[in-house]
Amino acid sequence: MTHAKHSKLNTRKYPVDIVLAPEWWYTHTGITFDRDFFFHPTKRVESEAKMERILYDRWGQYGLGSKDVRPEVGPVHLAAGYLLQEMLGCEVRYREGHPPQVIPAKQDRLSVDPEAAFASRAFKDFEMLCDQLQLRHGYLTGDVNFAGILNIALDLRGEELFIDMYTAPESVKQQFANIAEVITRFVDFVQSKTGTSSISVNRNVRHLHKPVMLHSECTCTMISEKDYEKFLLDFDIQWSQRYETFGVHYCGSDPHRYAVSYSKIPNLAFVDVGAGGDVSVMRRRLPNTFLNLRLNPVKLRDQHPDEIQNNVITLAEASQNPYLTGVCCINMDDKITDGQINAIFDAVDHLKQNNCFRKV
Repeated sequence: MTHAKHSKLNTRKYPVDIVLAPEWWYTHTGITFDRDFFFHPTKRVESEAKMERILYDRWGQYGLGSKDVRPEVGPVHLAAGYLLQEMLGCEVRYREGHPPQVIPAKQDRLSVDPEAAFASRAFKDFEMLCDQLQLRHGYLTGDVNFAGILNIALDLRGEELFIDMYTAPESVKQQFANIAEVITRFVDFVQSKTGTSSISVNRNVRHLHKPVMLHSECTCTMISEKDYEKFLLDFDIQWSQRYETFGVHYCGSDPHRYAVSYSKIPNLAFVDVGAGGDVSVMRRRLPNTFLNLRLNPVKLRDQHPDEIQNNVITLAEASQNPYLTGVCCINMDDKITDGQINAIFDAVDHLKQNNCFRKV
């Protein structure tokens, strides 16, 4: 069977990557995630270099990690949205052995001021970090997870936002537009300095031929497809037209609910298919989109390596196209074993090396 490659992504067969949770790093390596990890130029570089070397030493045979020291502007080995929320007024608590904790702002009504966001201490500290790293190293790499419109809105307003969507829809749409403006300005700022925007959203995009602008829609599990199309689809369409390669990050278990809606986004290049999603439905509706198949990090802890490998192969079989299919597992904690992680990569190696899906 001949498989077409996406003209923009032009990826190799089955790119694969993992993200270890802060709990894993803290327990097994002693790396801490206080505010300095994110904003102090020396600790920023030293921490990322240590993480790269640890990955290289343990899983270098699978292509993970490196011996290089790079000036990463953000935590590309984590999966956490925090900076834009802090820029917009949320308190963020930085903790040694856990990801940043965003404290909801509990606004009386959703209110977003883009100019205030870029005048905030959080952005100024990030801007200073970039300047210091550029001065020391002469170039910058990496990016910062910019979250997504609904994610950020819920952090600012709380669950009352869902009531607002019905009682004051036009006001909500305007504030969503303000959040979208903040995201666009932030992405353009980072991408102009490093060339990427979304490795910190999903590391698998680093394996693709073109940098992807990946919009996080984690909280869309909480709304209907009708509300997505009413309040959010237009922004995804606009971004798909603005950026050469645009994608949607959906980590919930029901991404297939949005397959029809996502098919309305022109040239949608990439979709994160949350664990539990119906991959065959996604492929049928999105035949030319790269589907990144996510494994469940909690279930993975209880699975035998053979079970993990069979699961990966089953998912890949449903996606059908090896050039438009990736595999990842994000936020594996300190209970995961090396053997379970190895099983993910071994399954992908099998897929790459054999013309059939099933193991023999």
